[in-house]
Amino acid sequence: MDKLAISGFLLAVIAVAGGFVIEGGSLATLLHFPAFLIVFGGTVGAVMLQTPLSQFKLGLKILPWVIRPAQMPLEHTAQRIVQWGSAARGSGFLALEQDALAEHDAFLHRGLNLLVDGVEPKALQDTLDAELTLERERLLRGARIFDAMGGYSPTIGIVGAVLGLIQAMSNISEPQLLGQGIATAFVATIYGVGFANLVFIPVGNKLKSLVQQRTLYHELIIEGLVSIAHGENPRNIERKLAAYHPG
Repeated sequence: MDKLAISGFLLAVIAVAGGFVIEGGSLATLLHFPAFLIVFGGTVGAVMLQTPLSQFKLGLKILPWVIRPAQMPLEHTAQRIVQWGSAARGSGFLALEQDALAEHDAFLHRGLNLLVDGVEPKALQDTLDAELTLERERLLRGARIFDAMGGYSPTIGIVGAVLGLIQAMSNISEPQLLGQGIATAFVATIYGVGFANLVFIPVGNKLKSLVQQRTLYHELIIEGLVSIAHGENPRNIERKLAAYHPG
């Protein structure tokens, strides 16, 4: 559970709502379902229109990463790779066959199997680099749907405000109802800007950051496995991999 992400979202919402209340506003005036429906539904619909189905599904699939990011055990994996390097140097690549079969990480599993199969170091690196690049681009495309939502949301909010003003002007002969209608109309603008800057854009940036962390983790794996394929000294492998994790 990413406590920082949860705390940041709550702080942002409380700060905005709290400031509004301190200024004398009522939170009830911000709760307006038609405005929410126009902004949220319009934003999601616009993104659905521009996005391939597979990409849209992927974006929704990785959304939980914001709260529960996948673990990337850089240091632990580096230690395992060093151990594999020692085993391979002493007993050959076939000594890693059982580890390859038992490995649950899909990327590491494929890399180890290539190593056990005796693939040349250059071919091993090219294969894993290509897979890493494709996966990174695929995940980034999923994350970018939230950037798109952040772009559309304020504009849809303005559309909602204009629609609200049109409705409010129908009560022009009744000043009290007209004032209430205008106030309600601007709630759509608040929703549009608020969703964009407090939800969609931060979520998109967080997902892209997590994809970069995942890429770094896989780069560590590639560096380690290629070093094993070259038959490098385990201590040299350890020094190389130390650069990939803090500390």
